[in-house]
Amino acid sequence: MSTQVPTVRFSNGYEIPVLGYGTYLAQKGQCVELVKKAIDLGYRHIDTAFLYENEVEIGQAIRDKIAEGVIRREDVFVTTKLWNTFHDPQHVEEAFRRSFDMLDIGYIDLFLMHSPMGVQFSGYEYADMQPKDAAGNMLLSDIDYVETWQAMEKLVTAGGRVRSIGLSNFNSEQIERILQIATVKPVNNQVEANPGYDQRKLIAFCQARGITVTAYGPMGRPHRTTYGNRNALDDPKVLEIGRKYGKTGGQVILRYLIDIGTIPIPYSTNEERMRQNIDVCDFKLTGEEIEYLASFHSARTIPFLPLKSHKYYPFDLEF
Repeated sequence: MSTQVPTVRFSNGYEIPVLGYGTYLAQKGQCVELVKKAIDLGYRHIDTAFLYENEVEIGQAIRDKIAEGVIRREDVFVTTKLWNTFHDPQHVEEAFRRSFDMLDIGYIDLFLMHSPMGVQFSGYEYADMQPKDAAGNMLLSDIDYVETWQAMEKLVTAGGRVRSIGLSNFNSEQIERILQIATVKPVNNQVEANPGYDQRKLIAFCQARGITVTAYGPMGRPHRTTYGNRNALDDPKVLEIGRKYGKTGGQVILRYLIDIGTIPIPYSTNEERMRQNIDVCDFKLTGEEIEYLASFHSARTIPFLPLKSHKYYPFDLEF
């Protein structure tokens, strides 16, 4: 793994770098070069999903960097995700195979269930991911995510193609349901986490059960005020903390998320920002500074409103 970014160990013994490069919004025409740039800058953890429509490009970038001798396959950790339309157990294997083939990197390090909320299956193509009725409402499915998980377990026990499996956007009760039936334990839960919505209770819940937490949306959508969230990125006190360590506000936020026990996966197309985002492993915040960053309480910025009526909608619980 990268010498710059340390790793944390999953409950199954595999390791994941404590910071990664998120690729949501990285599309065709830019994704190959962005991921190559990320690897050159030292990123060894790349996060993607079938939803992002960029697995082909990410796989190409990784294979190119292996061919150049910059990395070996075992040096880079790759996460992808099972989309909501593939929750029926009969579709899990084929959906995984498609992601596996598009990435084409030998094996997938971590395969997550993208959310507990199933959506009606209407095909395996990108155009089939958001099925809606004539009124524009999402066509929901009530497939039990427990059944989906059991199908995902078979991917691991079949051997070789995926090393670890986990969850995304699951609340504490849903995680507990999975743990009660799991023969292959989830090693990770990927959720929104940022200073305005820091998920401290969910993090503690997961840690007590040997589950790591990946933080998406680590900056809390700073480009706009969403659902009343306060922007920590340009907060004077956060900038003051940054000056103390010779860091930017964004670097302070990422360090905060690492210090409270998450694995942030920031996305940027700007090379200098990409460089800053990975340069957060040479300092730690004090307890007082952590508590200040924890004061930005507001609300989640990504509430998945089209799925609000789903029977397994996860965000009505506190955590």
